[in-house]
Amino acid sequence: MSSSVVDALRQVVADSYALIGQTHICHWNVRGPGFFSLHNAFELQYTELFAAVDEIAERIRAKGALAPGGLANLANMAGIAEIDEDASAEQMVKHLVESNEKLLGDLKKARDIAGEANDSESEDLMIARMQVHEKTVWMLKSYLG
Repeated sequence: MSSSVVDALRQVVADSYALIGQTHICHWNVRGPGFFSLHNAFELQYTELFAAVDEIAERIRAKGALAPGGLANLANMAGIAEIDEDASAEQMVKHLVESNEKLLGDLKKARDIAGEANDSESEDLMIARMQVHEKTVWMLKSYLG
């Protein structure tokens, strides 16, 4: 077991869980002309993330380590700022772009660490997650124009 791979995967779990929470609050509180499209898009994003974070946590367990937990612990690990409940739709989208980009940075680090450790399973998992978040960033940025 490579502790550096586990640490990197634990960071991705924390980031992903924080992003679930941020996306969920945006889903609940979005309003305005883009309500229906954003409300539905946010739901798809947090639903997909929930399944993904489970897979990453199970990868950590398969490597013989413990997955991180606890909302306060995950939030502290992630370091992703919380959005105001009363944010505008545009502020929400910008915030989620920044949050997804932060996660992408940690996914890339985890991919590289896994590659250096010859852990192709973790490396492949990180690459797959990067593809999802790159697409999400593209779609969110496209909404902003």
